[in-house]
Amino acid sequence: MATMTSLIGLINKIQRACTVLGDHGGQGMSLWEVLPSVAVVGGQSSGKSSVLESIVGRDFLPRGSGIVTRRSLVLQLHQIESGTEYAEFLHAPRKRFTDFAAVRKEISDETDRITGKTKQISNVPIHLSIYSPHVVNLTLIDLPGLTKVAVEGQSETIVSDIENMVRSYVEKPNCIILAISPANQDIATSDAIKLARDVDPSGERTFGVVTKLDLMDKGTNAVDVLEGRAYRLQHPWVGVVNRSQADINKNVDMIFARRKEREYFETSLDYGHLASRMGSEYLAKLLSEHLELVIRQRIPSIIALINKTIDELNAELDRIGRPVAADGAAQLYTILELCRAFDRVFKEHLDGGRPGGDRIFGVFDNQLPAALKKLPFDRYLSLKNVQKVVTEADGYQPHLIAPEQGYRRLIEGAISYFKGPAEASVDAVHFVLKELVRKSIAETQELKRFPTLQTDIATAANEALEKFRDESRKTVLRLVEMESSYLTADFFRKLNAEPEKITGKKSSAEAEKNAKTESPSGLGEAKRSLLSNFYAQVGRREKERLSAMLDEDPQLMERRMQLAKRLELYKSARDDIDLVAWK
Repeated sequence: MATMTSLIGLINKIQRACTVLGDHGGQGMSLWEVLPSVAVVGGQSSGKSSVLESIVGRDFLPRGSGIVTRRSLVLQLHQIESGTEYAEFLHAPRKRFTDFAAVRKEISDETDRITGKTKQISNVPIHLSIYSPHVVNLTLIDLPGLTKVAVEGQSETIVSDIENMVRSYVEKPNCIILAISPANQDIATSDAIKLARDVDPSGERTFGVVTKLDLMDKGTNAVDVLEGRAYRLQHPWVGVVNRSQADINKNVDMIFARRKEREYFETSLDYGHLASRMGSEYLAKLLSEHLELVIRQRIPSIIALINKTIDELNAELDRIGRPVAADGAAQLYTILELCRAFDRVFKEHLDGGRPGGDRIFGVFDNQLPAALKKLPFDRYLSLKNVQKVVTEADGYQPHLIAPEQGYRRLIEGAISYFKGPAEASVDAVHFVLKELVRKSIAETQELKRFPTLQTDIATAANEALEKFRDESRKTVLRLVEMESSYLTADFFRKLNAEPEKITGKKSSAEAEKNAKTESPSGLGEAKRSLLSNFYAQVGRREKERLSAMLDEDPQLMERRMQLAKRLELYKSARDDIDLVAWK
């Protein structure tokens, strides 16, 4: 059965994820503004740090005079069933602190890292998570103590700077205000209550805490405040008794201090009747119960914002591309899919679905016919040259039908003129195909993420085209030679009946017609198997080489990783909230 802590623990989990993954603040409504948290507000030396340490049950906060808290501390308490207590900082996620004196030093060092060893403040928060079986699930934000004057070493605007920082947290409608006021000061002059009244006039979000009850002058007490007569809030006031400075100097155990606090209230003549709702343990339980109530009230808006965020993350991932799996088989599959995407675009160019493929037909419709028309058939087939070639081939021997050897020599020589335009056509088609490869890579959206793979595909495609060009050259030259050597007897029988077929004009026209009807050698091969060898090479590559092919801009990779992590966590959080919220 779901418990109160399970739901609060989920909210803590989401809050921490918001921080880790960059959803803390920013433009528009963020999850930080929807998810409830508790901001600890008080003046300097009001006992804020002691209250926090009492709730945690550990001595871990820096102490001293003046402004000690110079950066806000986002403290997340995570209740664990058993085991050793430990702490983790967001800026050092892989380091666990089991020594809470080291936690105190790390807070001081991290504060100095941003502010320097000065008395200035910074609005960059420190994020600390504490895992312990002795805490309740809770998110507390420790803020710099409110002050009225600037001291030496502080800027003149320090008073307003601190107030503005505190207000940036407590003005959020889902922020629970823990207003700390010392009992030895008039509640009417409390800086925390004054600020809480400004941002929460109804007192709906404010919990009043009175510290230093044991330091009041004899004969005085804070009963009027604790019973709500001096200043009324919608929630009960809670009194706490923190460790004295002597106890702190002696490193008095916090568990012992809690027991001593309970004994104080139970034996006090002034506060004995309130003992059951006094003390730091009761305060932690009260805040946790109220946080549970607030969370349940906010569940619809939390779920709505999570769904909106999921939709936005999916849209951005679709825009920049989904993450690539880490295992070799998945990477190989991804590479092959990207290659097929390029192949589809390349074929669309060839088939006319995209512009560019028409240039290949231009080679055969315009360039090749124009080259054939320029061939010197008129000069080669002139009567003088025909007589010369026939005489040299056949001599003066008599012929029954025609001077066969001479005609053969003449025709072979004429057809050999086709070799030049044929080779030029192959080169022209090769140039067009190379341009289409470059254009197809640029137009394949899926490849834009992977510059190395783009280069590899371009190299493989161009190598294949070089091979096809060489093979095509050999093929067209072989076709020309075949045509010149295949002269049958029937050809010579028709030669006398149709002498006009040997004129230069008719021969070039016939050649042009044949050129238009012939399919260019190598073009079909390029369409069918441009990347066949590349597929085979990629299939034999090791995982490291596959990973190298799928390299991206490091910033883009990091962005995608963060988006994927955030998406996974939000989906999980949404499902978990649905599972436990209504139980």
